[in-house]
Amino acid sequence: MTAHHDDAVTARKDRLWVAGALGVLLLAVPALRKWQLRWGADHHEVIAALAGDDLIAEPDLVATRAITITAPASQVWPWLAQLGQARGGFYSYDVLENLVGCDIHSAERIVAAWQHVEVGDEVKLHPDVSMAVAGLEEGRALVLRGAVPMGKAAAPYDCTWAFVLRDRPDGSTRLVMRERYGYSRRWAGLLIEPVEAVSFVMSRKMLMGIRDRAEAGRAQHETTRTGGRHAGA
Repeated sequence: MTAHHDDAVTARKDRLWVAGALGVLLLAVPALRKWQLRWGADHHEVIAALAGDDLIAEPDLVATRAITITAPASQVWPWLAQLGQARGGFYSYDVLENLVGCDIHSAERIVAAWQHVEVGDEVKLHPDVSMAVAGLEEGRALVLRGAVPMGKAAAPYDCTWAFVLRDRPDGSTRLVMRERYGYSRRWAGLLIEPVEAVSFVMSRKMLMGIRDRAEAGRAQHETTRTGGRHAGA
């Protein structure tokens, strides 16, 4: 009788613990989702209209992420201009991208041959998958558009991926990245939501990768300029 009572009490405690854990998870998931969809971006950047927004006027999902780069936009833009597989890569986790055959090798330097970009150009994500340059403001904004097909079937969504550079008074630059998804099938969200969680991990690393490269380039430029001035003094 006592053993049975103790087992019942234990089972009840276990159910309460599980219920409590699920409750915390349900409360945390929306907060975590909001955080990852807006990582690094302030309120004004989240609500601001950016280049490419008009291409998907009523999106079903939007992610706006940003980072401050201690370098002028002119030293950040070249890293954006050379984005793409078989070009500068995406400055993220190459190892993870290459697990699915992307063959990405992120550049550590600016390559002159990769700097020319025009609307309509193809930017590959994978040897067999690409997005098109749908918008371009030289030195300021790059907008890609496209979706990954499902075998021979068209993708059940449309997507834009925008990179916008904004000057700050102190000479640094804000790099704002925005993804917009428009679903052409009701069930597309079941596909996109998990993908977007992965995209967050890769995008966060990409923003930091661009920042680190641009800031290193600025430091090298400053060292060279200062050294040259001292040499001529």
